[in-house]
Amino acid sequence: MRAAELAEERCSIARPASILGDRWTLVILRQAFSRVRRFEDFQSSLGISRSLLADRLDQLVEEAILRREPYKDEIRTRDEYRLTEKGLDLYPVLMALREWGDRYMADDGPPLKVRHRDCGGEPTIHLTCDRCGEPVTARDAE
Repeated sequence: MRAAELAEERCSIARPASILGDRWTLVILRQAFSRVRRFEDFQSSLGISRSLLADRLDQLVEEAILRREPYKDEIRTRDEYRLTEKGLDLYPVLMALREWGDRYMADDGPPLKVRHRDCGGEPTIHLTCDRCGEPVTARDAE
């Protein structure tokens, strides 16, 4: 099934997967959350080809996850890529992936610690019921 077909599925997981399911898209978003904003900085930090990076950034802009914001360098005006509100709302998704990766794929321990700026604590992801406040796992959902 192609990404365009996934986007047409009546499924709340398939539709976002049509946009976010590419490995480069997720690491581009990781960099955006780490305050990488300029094309050259994305390219040098990821080692991705320029054409593939341009394609993924265009897709994220088209989906309103990133927005272009002009800035002027020494020679010309260029674009920075900034997270939109829709993009910022992906933070828990990336943090859930990070938490899962740290639990099951980080044999030497987490490669990066994320800390709450105000108190220094580590954020965690928890699903709770909006009615009773109890934790919800896959075994509890129907």
